[in-house]
Amino acid sequence: MNIADLRRTYALESLSAQDVASDPVVQFERWFNEALHAQLYEPNAMTLATADASGRPSARTVLLKGFDAHGFVFYTNYNSRKGQDLSANPYASLLFWWGELERQVRIEGLVEKVSEAESEAYFQSRPRDSQLGAWASPQSRTIPEREVIESNMAALQTKYADQPVLPLPPHWGGYRVLPDVFEFWQGRESRLHDRIRYTRDEEGWVLDRLAP
Repeated sequence: MNIADLRRTYALESLSAQDVASDPVVQFERWFNEALHAQLYEPNAMTLATADASGRPSARTVLLKGFDAHGFVFYTNYNSRKGQDLSANPYASLLFWWGELERQVRIEGLVEKVSEAESEAYFQSRPRDSQLGAWASPQSRTIPEREVIESNMAALQTKYADQPVLPLPPHWGGYRVLPDVFEFWQGRESRLHDRIRYTRDEEGWVLDRLAP
């Protein structure tokens, strides 16, 4: 099949300014709960886009691990490419794609590290092998072969065999995206999709519609 011929029609729902909550976090929670109810595969998966000091962008999929009025949280290795990007240019964009619901959500904003206490609490909630993995992998660095991280993992399993609680790696923790822009997208027929944007100003959130 010709890739150019791949297409589908979107017609499940519509979206208007009258349909949405005045607070975009409340609106996100509504849609996120609907994605959970629909039993989508990893509804908390999101594309995280960053850019380095020169403006060169990169994107990858990470998992949302919490959100509230303060922001959207994910965890990673601070020495990874995304961590280096955010150190040089502390802004990011998030993208949630819920294809079965014909929806996507875009979020943009400043990024800050979460507190060490928050990182510690989340780290201790992870499965033990995931904790060991955070220590074992020099994320984003070049390694000669997979055996390097497998060897690291084996050594750490031995090192911490008698310790029920692993320490938080100094190079690992959370980031919080502090949104100043949200866009809610609902697929519509003829590619005339509904796009509702929220932009933060000094008084709160300004809501408008974007052309598809």
